[in-house]
Amino acid sequence: MYSKKLYVFQKDKPFAAEIRSYDHSDFPGLIRVQQESFPPPFPSDLWWNEEQLSNHIKLFPEGALCIEVEGEIAGSITGMITCFDPAKINHSWSELTGNGYINTHEPNGNALYIVDIGVSPKYRGLGLGKALMNSMYEVVIQLRLQQLIGGGRMPGYGKAANKMSAAEYLEAVVKGELHDKVISFLLRCGRLPVGVIPDYIEDEESRNYAALMEWRNPFLSN
Repeated sequence: MYSKKLYVFQKDKPFAAEIRSYDHSDFPGLIRVQQESFPPPFPSDLWWNEEQLSNHIKLFPEGALCIEVEGEIAGSITGMITCFDPAKINHSWSELTGNGYINTHEPNGNALYIVDIGVSPKYRGLGLGKALMNSMYEVVIQLRLQQLIGGGRMPGYGKAANKMSAAEYLEAVVKGELHDKVISFLLRCGRLPVGVIPDYIEDEESRNYAALMEWRNPFLSN
């Protein structure tokens, strides 16, 4: 089971935090974080339910992590293992994750797939998302997986869709010509773009597109 204590900062003020494996007693807090992190127009039926969370800790507890700040659950990240073929990147979130139940988890796969990450709005600005992502990189290294991958929403694309393709939008974000609150965050976390996936998830802001983003295990990279 995973447990790491750390300090997070609001400007120069430190707050005690802990990243750890979540369990059944955490479910109410995890569901609250989902509701706060993904308000409408994000589909409410994609928020976690208790059956999904039970599957996470049963099928792949190493990928079920939460972060507490001064004793309150402030965010979470969930992963699963998959067999990743870089020549076949097109997929939907629901088909790859089994609609979030991760019954598609492949213990002998080569990559950790990020199913979800969320931080409660009142705790944003403390670097919790990056801390959670870094913890999942540690899981990748511990399990000797080749890489971490996952689709990132492109919520800024909807406003630019009449001017450029999704691939052009992603390229503009990577070049720093545009800012996207999800993709720019993933870049800051060390993730690199692999390509654009259409019909990834029902998401009006992203026009259903996502950017597949990867982080390669530096101890196994060629």
